[in-house]
Amino acid sequence: MIRKDIRKLWKELTNQGFTVRATRRGHLLVQREGVVVAGLAGTPSDYRSLKNSIAQLRRAGFEYAH
Repeated sequence: MIRKDIRKLWKELTNQGFTVRATRRGHLLVQREGVVVAGLAGTPSDYRSLKNSIAQLRRAGFEYAH
């Protein structure tokens, strides 16, 4: 099961034109124009994991406002 904050991020990504796809192992692949720009864990174990993923997405053009 994907965490609530990850689902919120998923919705925001799709609103900004990114494609998000869930893998069989519970991870998320984020694509922009057919190119994978980030991979996210559906249930990250480290508290910095989500922040690091958002930083990677921002470098790919994602605008995130908490």
